[in-house]
Amino acid sequence: MQKFILLLVITGISFSATAQTKWKQIAEEEQIRIFSSAVPESKIKAIKVDCVVDASLAQMVSLLLDVEAGTQWVYKTKSCTLVKRVSPTDLYYHSEISLPWPLDNRDFVAHLVARQDPATKTVTIDGPVVAGMVPKKKNVVRVSDSKGRWVLTPLAGKVRIEYMLHTDPGGYLPAWAVNAFAAEGPMETFKSMKQQLKLPKYRNASLTFITN
Repeated sequence: MQKFILLLVITGISFSATAQTKWKQIAEEEQIRIFSSAVPESKIKAIKVDCVVDASLAQMVSLLLDVEAGTQWVYKTKSCTLVKRVSPTDLYYHSEISLPWPLDNRDFVAHLVARQDPATKTVTIDGPVVAGMVPKKKNVVRVSDSKGRWVLTPLAGKVRIEYMLHTDPGGYLPAWAVNAFAAEGPMETFKSMKQQLKLPKYRNASLTFITN
């Protein structure tokens, strides 16, 4: 079961990190570092991923906003469908995450919004989960509490990624099991993300709303 516990914790969804958060490193592979931190009034720990990729801001934002391609690189994502596009930087999407029998799959609807600071060029992508928009499915648990954030900082031809997430997967998944295997889903996803960035449609990306 451990390979499936934290499958859904990688899809970006609205999180406010505080300066007081105490992060403890729990894994590192291929220059991808993963940290965890206790969260007040929650048995589930928050997760942070920190790494640097050989890409431009436009490449990274193109990848993250291409939500329907999530099945190709986000660990154990069964489906990822665009629900509504408000603007090039504002969209709603629905995703379902596969879990092994006898556990029920999880799904969620998120409102994804990208913003760039005109002074620092740093890009922040939030996507709080929202209620409704997509009917609930039988034998699939709807995730209603998940907060995450991507922070993309330009570095001389590269991008530093800080991804923070706290999520309650709902239904029957014991907190100890979620915390014990918190690094696996994010680690596999970020490894796949690095390969996905090499595809021509991202490698040559140019966005009018992103300044590299």
